[in-house]
Amino acid sequence: MNLTESERAEKSPYLQLLSLGIYAIAGVVITLILSMLAFYFMYGEFMNYKWLEADNPNFVTVNRVLISLQQMGLFLVPALFLALGEGKKATDFYDFRTPKVTLLLLITGLMAVSMPLMEFSMQLNQKMVLPEFLKSIEEWMKSKEDGAMVTTEALLKMDHIGIYLINIVLIGILPAVCEELMFRGAIQRSLGRIFSNPHVAIWLSAFVFSAIHVQFYGFLPRFLLGAGFGYIYFWTRSLWYSIFAHFLNNAYAVTAAWYMQKNNIPLSDSDKTAHFQWYGYIISVVLTVLLFNFLKNKTLKADEEQLDKGI
Repeated sequence: MNLTESERAEKSPYLQLLSLGIYAIAGVVITLILSMLAFYFMYGEFMNYKWLEADNPNFVTVNRVLISLQQMGLFLVPALFLALGEGKKATDFYDFRTPKVTLLLLITGLMAVSMPLMEFSMQLNQKMVLPEFLKSIEEWMKSKEDGAMVTTEALLKMDHIGIYLINIVLIGILPAVCEELMFRGAIQRSLGRIFSNPHVAIWLSAFVFSAIHVQFYGFLPRFLLGAGFGYIYFWTRSLWYSIFAHFLNNAYAVTAAWYMQKNNIPLSDSDKTAHFQWYGYIISVVLTVLLFNFLKNKTLKADEEQLDKGI
């Protein structure tokens, strides 16, 4: 974000990124240890690879444990330790300014109007075909995507409202907080100190955000979402807003899956339920650009008013 005199005393942004990498590796190791301890208390075994088979009765629970601990160990803890290493509170280091209702409503509208655009980017991504000499890599990518889809569909099977609420926390809230702290708060912030152009920091951190999920046929929409979250954070200068936008995106996916199951629509048909005419995509692009521009102007105006008041 904007550099201040107090930030000049910070460690080198290159050292910050290196520290994040070290913290993340340590977090993964600790996550594996905690996972095995949790499984031992739950099932009497440290690890059984049969649990990772989709037809195993422990598959969903094991994946919930792994995903939740991974979010904290790989993303949350490294970001918190980075702030701690600078001798600052995370709320100050990452700009957790109190959100305003008007901006939250604006971001809600922004996420809604961008849905057709995200769907279109997903369709483009899923049509990706590699050259013939890379067919073996393409087959591997598709197998990884199929495996991820099996896990996703298993996690999104919700028999009652309790499982829906668990998924809202596990898939909606937890990734929104942990991933925004890491990718927008820590990585984008450090890259912003390296590059004089904030757009480079935003798009580069969005690339890392999408790539680390290792879902090749969903890379483009996640890349665009990451950039959108990055601009929200950059303009509002409060991580609460990008966390909120991230939560809305994930919670919508969970709620849509809940709706489909309540109406006996197979989750495998989720890509067939959303459909827009060609002009719907154009309208989505126009409205998304207009709302992003409105958000930018509104936050800039608020900053000018604060400067006039001497805040």
